[in-house]
Amino acid sequence: MVISAVYIVVLIGAGLMVGSLVGFLVRKKLVENRIEAIEEYSKRILAEAQKEAKTIKRETALQAKDSVYQMKLEFEKENREKKENLLIQEKRLLHKTEQLDKKVEQLEKREEKISEREQETDRTRKEIRKKEDEYNRLVSDQRKQLEKLAGISVEEAKQILISSMEMEAKHDAAKIIRRIENEARTEADRKSQEIIALAVKRYAGDYAAEKIVSVVSLPNEEMKGRIIGREGRNIRAIEAATGIDLIIDDTPEAVILSGFNPVRRQVAKISLERLIDDGRIHPARIEEIVAKVDKEIEASIKEAGEQATFDVGVHGINPELVKLIGRLKYRSSYTQNVLQHSMEVSFLCGVMAAELGVNVKQAKRAGLLHDIGKAVDHEVEGPHALIGADLARRHGESAQVIHAIAAHHEDVQPESILAVLVQAADTLSGARPGARQEMLESYVKRLEKLEEIATSFHGVSKSFAIQAGREIRIMVESKLVDDDQAHLLCNEIAKKIEKELTYPGQIRVTVIRETRAVGYAK
Repeated sequence: MVISAVYIVVLIGAGLMVGSLVGFLVRKKLVENRIEAIEEYSKRILAEAQKEAKTIKRETALQAKDSVYQMKLEFEKENREKKENLLIQEKRLLHKTEQLDKKVEQLEKREEKISEREQETDRTRKEIRKKEDEYNRLVSDQRKQLEKLAGISVEEAKQILISSMEMEAKHDAAKIIRRIENEARTEADRKSQEIIALAVKRYAGDYAAEKIVSVVSLPNEEMKGRIIGREGRNIRAIEAATGIDLIIDDTPEAVILSGFNPVRRQVAKISLERLIDDGRIHPARIEEIVAKVDKEIEASIKEAGEQATFDVGVHGINPELVKLIGRLKYRSSYTQNVLQHSMEVSFLCGVMAAELGVNVKQAKRAGLLHDIGKAVDHEVEGPHALIGADLARRHGESAQVIHAIAAHHEDVQPESILAVLVQAADTLSGARPGARQEMLESYVKRLEKLEEIATSFHGVSKSFAIQAGREIRIMVESKLVDDDQAHLLCNEIAKKIEKELTYPGQIRVTVIRETRAVGYAK
């Protein structure tokens, strides 16, 4: 049993060994078959790769050949184009060379001609020089002979000729000037008369004489004492509150208020009238009344300025300028109310501007503001025209209006039609009969100065200032001044009057020359 078991074990071990061997052989066969398959697959892949490589190599070679061919074609094309360009440039160079050769030949010919002309010119110049020398010699001989015959030298003859020609030229110039000025004056007078007549016809304004002092009427003489107060405390309080001097003299039932500030003078006048009506006159009441009247006057000033701008049709003026316009209500010049004068100038400027085709609104604006400097001229030093121009500049007025304000009394030279219009309207407003009053002394001095200027000229025998200084008539000696010289003399006198005198309006200068022939029959 043991043997059989061992035998069985041996048999089983042998079977296992045989199975293992068979399995090994089978696996080996499988591996060999797989290796053969892989080798065949590898050979096939290698063959395909070699085939494909040959194809790619052949295609690459073909592409390279094609590229080389294309490059060769392009190179040949470029060479051909370059050759053609070179041929064209060569032809151009040849053509230019031919042209240059021709020009050189022409220049050579011209140089030859110029050389010939220069030689001819030299010969001509020499001949001319000889003739000039001969001419100078002949002229010198003739001059010597003429000097011997005339008995005067050449320089003296020149002076005589020049003076003769100068006198003749002056005479002719005077005739021409006279003719041109007469024509221009006739036309200008006609047109200006039409414009001024139209402006005056369309405006009719009243005039009121005003002074630097105001008079307050009193109900009785006792009121003077109450105004003065104990030890003068009331009058001092009034003067301190208003800034105006009270003059209490022997004038019956009247008190005089004196001051250069018209607004303060008006405040003092109204305050004093109210104190007199109220009857309570003491420092506290005076201060109360003056403060109240001061506010009322300020309101009336603003209202007067606004009403003035509305009446003349000017809008958009700075409120501060409107207040200054209102202050002109209490300002007078030569007893003429400045606010009324400014409104009149504004209206006249508008009428004349419309006739001349100038901006009417701007003209009215300049006319209304032309005397704005008079509202503060007692506070600021300088001419009121320049003060007014500075005020207008600070409050945003246009350059044209500013210039017209500054130039209306020629503190600045007028450079625009607007400035001349304001001048003309200002003169027209002030020169109308009854518009202004002058001090007798200054009036007489102006007349004397006017006659003195006229008689300072050579040839004037007498001069007479007539028509209240609006005209001066000048008598000249007929032997010293002829008709044409009289015309020049008239212009010279007018210019000197403009330069040395200050006057409203214009002055007419008339030069009178007469020739009398007197005979006696016996």
